[in-house]
Amino acid sequence: MEKIQSVATSENGGSQEEIKKVDGSACGYETLHQLLRENLRPDIFQEVSRLLLGLNGGRALESIALPDPAKTISIKHEFDLQAFRFNADKELLREPQIVRVGLIQNSISLPTTAPFLDQKRAIYKKLEPMIDAAGASGVNVLCLQEAWMMPFAFCTREKRWCEFAEPINGESTQFLQGLAKKYNMVIVSPILERDVNHGETIWNTAVVIGNSGNVIGKHRKNHIPRVGDFNESTYYMEGDTGHPVFETAFGKIAINICYGRHHPLNWMAFGLNGAEIVFNPSATVGELSEPMWPIEARNAAIANSYFVGSINRVGTETFPNPFTSGDGKPQHSDFGHFYGSSYFSAPDASCTPSLSRHRDGLLISDMDLNLCRQLKDKWGFRMTARYEVYELLLHQYLRPDFKPQVISDPLLHKKC
Repeated sequence: MEKIQSVATSENGGSQEEIKKVDGSACGYETLHQLLRENLRPDIFQEVSRLLLGLNGGRALESIALPDPAKTISIKHEFDLQAFRFNADKELLREPQIVRVGLIQNSISLPTTAPFLDQKRAIYKKLEPMIDAAGASGVNVLCLQEAWMMPFAFCTREKRWCEFAEPINGESTQFLQGLAKKYNMVIVSPILERDVNHGETIWNTAVVIGNSGNVIGKHRKNHIPRVGDFNESTYYMEGDTGHPVFETAFGKIAINICYGRHHPLNWMAFGLNGAEIVFNPSATVGELSEPMWPIEARNAAIANSYFVGSINRVGTETFPNPFTSGDGKPQHSDFGHFYGSSYFSAPDASCTPSLSRHRDGLLISDMDLNLCRQLKDKWGFRMTARYEVYELLLHQYLRPDFKPQVISDPLLHKKC
């Protein structure tokens, strides 16, 4: 990846901060990783990478050489393409369980003023070559971003965007079913769902499509944000599917949709149900959440001894009618910049560099699922957890007469 040409802008008086706001880059670089690599001495960069990304089996993550057809597609369609390998220790009684997993981040293709059907079909057209590249690379399980088949219009509170909602077996699912079967690939498709059997209710849902093109099941978003411009409860409420884990031909997977990543018990529940890979398809913007983005999913992978794939959309989506969100800010027409930066985390605390902050991208990782059990054995988090204590506290907390267990210093309340 080349550094974005920003010198002319700087010479004309534009600051690096202004460059970032215009193109979504990190001071003219695709990612923080690239910025550090190109501005630090190699030995310093190596140590900084160890501190930021961790080590896998005592070594830095290895890059994977992808087949030429995948690279050709990425060059033709101008999307970021990266690939890495997570290794596990060799075992005497189990063979390696290596799965190739992919994440796709993308911007919308047409302005939000275009006819809705044109917008949706244009996104299909954009994603198909990216999925072809994943297929050419031998990806076994692929996850798309939250509400990938539409602009993330939930800031506007306008109900016309509900037209993008579709049933589980709708057009988006049908589009992906053929590709899943073609490439022998499980595809996780987060959509805006319309439940036609229950009063046309709208849900934020991930559809799991099997490698034979069949629909394995669905999961609905557990936690709905009401922060800043994220006015999502105008459209859908908290999901009713629990914390399902889907047993596929390539491992046990789960989906913690977007805002659920801020809730540690949500992550834990997928782990208790046996997940080996948890995807976090998201749509989040820099001003609100970027300092949290590299931390939460990585913490979840460590605490729950599974792999996590974090996906965020890219670009700035501008809507025709300005809106406000009761936060004192003047009316505006966009959420802000969706900063991409999709990445994988492993249970041993290692993680990949992220995809671009401002370009479409496909991130691929080989992961040996044996690492999940190896880290459970090493750290014993499940064995040392005190679930019975947590259960008691939560049971008490849910009672109207709950009183926090606070022990005060008696001198604080002593009268003079």
